[in-house]
Amino acid sequence: MDKQADEPRKTLILTGASRGIGHAAVKRFSSAGWRVITCSRQGFPEDCPWEAGEEDHIQVDLADRESTEKAVREIKKRLKANGSRLNALVNNAAISPKGEGGSRLGAIETDLDDWHTVFQVNFFGPVMLARGLLDELRAARGSVVNVTSIAGGRVHPFAGAAYATSKAALASVTREMAADFGPLGVRVNAISPGEIDTAILSPGTDKIVAQIPMRRLGQPEEVAKAIYFLCTDASSYVTGAELHINGGQHV
Repeated sequence: MDKQADEPRKTLILTGASRGIGHAAVKRFSSAGWRVITCSRQGFPEDCPWEAGEEDHIQVDLADRESTEKAVREIKKRLKANGSRLNALVNNAAISPKGEGGSRLGAIETDLDDWHTVFQVNFFGPVMLARGLLDELRAARGSVVNVTSIAGGRVHPFAGAAYATSKAALASVTREMAADFGPLGVRVNAISPGEIDTAILSPGTDKIVAQIPMRRLGQPEEVAKAIYFLCTDASSYVTGAELHINGGQHV
């Protein structure tokens, strides 16, 4: 008898699943037989071909603390109803406000309310989800993957100050969470993408590509593979790491 067929189906909670890296991650985990519960600010679209449907989608506004707390309760409820364990949490959702004409917002221009909103979505949201679902992660000896950014380690020509510093904070808390969650059997890592070929690329990215050692954009599927690695036994002794996926851009 196939040993894998006897194993319980693994479950992933993924924020920011509708496009780019998140969408590629949905396809990667689904192809491996995982149940993927997606979290988004929008409700489940009627025309979406995703076969799991509305039952595996959670509508949540990560910019709102009460909405995030409500989503944690709903996730717990759904996992319990299906007898599922939580094998992985991937915090991928993020926002990066822009100025007029899509211009970069620096530390001086960014409105204080925007700072608060960006940090609530990009930093506090992931922390709240990981802490709120810790019991379920612990039961499965699961993994948390936080999606940071190359912008968190250097001033970026397009990513704004609020986005960049929120990602730097997320990288730091990944290490803190790894130290705190590790004794409980839960691994916590981060991936730090560079210039990935998605719909949100800014004009002028081609000039950055010319400086990347591999001389090309990364593909969302390449990032999804790294996320999958950090959520499986292939990385069973990896925690507290930030994996750079940028074609050598950081060197």
